[in-house]
Amino acid sequence: MKEKVVVVTGAAHRVGASVVRKLHGCGANIALHYRNSQDAAQAIAEELNDIRPKSVYLVSGDLNDESTYDSVIQSVVSHFGKIDVLINNASSFYPTEIGNVGIEQWDDLMASNLKAPFFLSQAAAPYLKTSKGSIVNIVDIHADKPLKSHSVYCMAKAGLVMMTKSLAKELGPEIRVNAVAPGAILWPEGMEQQIKDEILERTALKKPGSPEDIASTILFIVRDAHYMTGQILAVDGGRSLNL
Repeated sequence: MKEKVVVVTGAAHRVGASVVRKLHGCGANIALHYRNSQDAAQAIAEELNDIRPKSVYLVSGDLNDESTYDSVIQSVVSHFGKIDVLINNASSFYPTEIGNVGIEQWDDLMASNLKAPFFLSQAAAPYLKTSKGSIVNIVDIHADKPLKSHSVYCMAKAGLVMMTKSLAKELGPEIRVNAVAPGAILWPEGMEQQIKDEILERTALKKPGSPEDIASTILFIVRDAHYMTGQILAVDGGRSLNL
């Protein structure tokens, strides 16, 4: 990964931040995208740039704003001169119970989980072709089997799964496109312990995963899996066996 340029969206917190640290630790230069979390993003950049100067570049943008897609990619190319990997990690997640779903919720969930990954991939594709790079999308095990009261989110992630397969076919042989489907990695805020316990009981490994598990899987995909494209890797402790 030495001197590879990796764009990670929504990377100031949670899984995105772990991915940034993991790939940076393997030698990559990082374009860290954020929307509102400027302080957290700057803290990560300062931490990692102290280790390796000028190795992390911050780029902000609202992925609900269509003008952001090209501007994010062009900003990274202007700064680093190339792009080797695009990781579409940014995501909105909240319930949308049928009967109470508004257009604003639909647009927000579709934009962050499907529209932005597609148009960022399209904007980055010419540069990824030159570098023989790859795209990694963060999907969800619920893209295959729906989560109650989250229909719009699940539909958007299902679309992202198909986008992964479609772009793998369209952008090959120069660009590989794969996805990671996390399971019980980080709990939504406010989830009751009883629900957490019930979810873990349905996993084969009977324990939650960590953001490090997702980061390590992404590292494998972008660094080692040279003959893999169009694939969805579930990192869920076996939960999808019993959904």
